[in-house]
Amino acid sequence: MQVAVVVPTYNEAENIVPLLRAILALPLDTLAIVVDDNSPDGTGALAQEFARLSGKVEVIARPAKLGLGTAHLQGIRRALSLSAPLVLTMDADFSHPPADIPRLVQAAAAADLVIGSRYAPGGRVEGCSFWRRALSRAANLFARIALGLHALDCTAGFRCYRSDLLRRLDLDAIRSDGYSFLVEMLFACQRAGARVAEVPITFKNRRL
Repeated sequence: MQVAVVVPTYNEAENIVPLLRAILALPLDTLAIVVDDNSPDGTGALAQEFARLSGKVEVIARPAKLGLGTAHLQGIRRALSLSAPLVLTMDADFSHPPADIPRLVQAAAAADLVIGSRYAPGGRVEGCSFWRRALSRAANLFARIALGLHALDCTAGFRCYRSDLLRRLDLDAIRSDGYSFLVEMLFACQRAGARVAEVPITFKNRRL
């Protein structure tokens, strides 16, 4: 396995199977790890059935909506237990383009953490309201000033981590949840001396 792709889900029944197909169709040796928070719309059951047929998907079924941060951590720990050299995290709604995964993986040859970035030169945001874009920009500026972060997109969830970096982190000490988890993880990586790179992507607001 070259890369384990961690996908937290909650009510993504319309997206999960097309996303998994897109991930497994890439010219990479991939395993997808779906972490589902007991989605009422049956996302978990769809992922389980796809996993049974494909053999390249694992599903972690959680009993309730326990939060984005713990979902990421549970998926990351599972990927590390499988000795995946690279661990990639992404949303399930196609806002993070699966076709860009190979670009993040390629960049990880020279970096410990690669961010699929809306705000790196060449990055774009499509389909989001002015106020959502403004809030995202403000949150990133605040995180960079308050924590001394160097990345331009501190709240991005589209990331490729080298497993040796993740093993250096004290994952038990990560306490944030929601999108603040992404900021805390980036802070922990930077504090651990990680080489951080950003690859520009086009972030598209969900259609389904």
